[in-house]
Amino acid sequence: MQRLRELARLVEAVFEELESTFAGYQRRTGLNCTSGCGACCNNPEVEASPLEMLPLALDLFDRGLAENTLTSLDNYSGFSCIHFVRHSLDGSRGECGIYRQRPSLCRMFGAAGVSGKFGQPRLSVCRSIKEEQPAAHLLALTNLDDDPPPRMSEGKEKVRQLDHSLGQRDFPINEALRAALEKVLLLACYSNEVPSDQVA
Repeated sequence: MQRLRELARLVEAVFEELESTFAGYQRRTGLNCTSGCGACCNNPEVEASPLEMLPLALDLFDRGLAENTLTSLDNYSGFSCIHFVRHSLDGSRGECGIYRQRPSLCRMFGAAGVSGKFGQPRLSVCRSIKEEQPAAHLLALTNLDDDPPPRMSEGKEKVRQLDHSLGQRDFPINEALRAALEKVLLLACYSNEVPSDQVA
């Protein structure tokens, strides 16, 4: 378990770096996420590795919520992230219930770089941001060579390099959380570790 905890701290350090890099670009260009928008949280294609979900899995374990969360995942029939807190029936409005522990894609998405057909930087911007901030989007495209966006693939690779076995493959976000929780619970069982809220 100690190794998992050390690994989670390394993941969190990379998350902070990604947050600074990508949020910095988004602030500089004015391509910020719209407050209260839940569009990406409702996208079934949002994926993460179990490694990215490790800090959340350990936090849930420490609060005695790991097994309950696994049960919730078993009973969940939706496709959006199980931690998305809806504020509208269609899910277009809402907020992240695990914002501090959200995976790397959630930190990088919105406005970020992707590789074009020949490896050149391209700007990928969420449809909602493009529609709400067309002038900022156009300016960012114009300045692409002078101020290239940080690339999501490089951000993902920084996390992946920390542990190949847990970080090599992405899954739908709820499945990635399940895998991380199962890993934590298995190692806790072998090490006889109990959630901190159950320690007298």
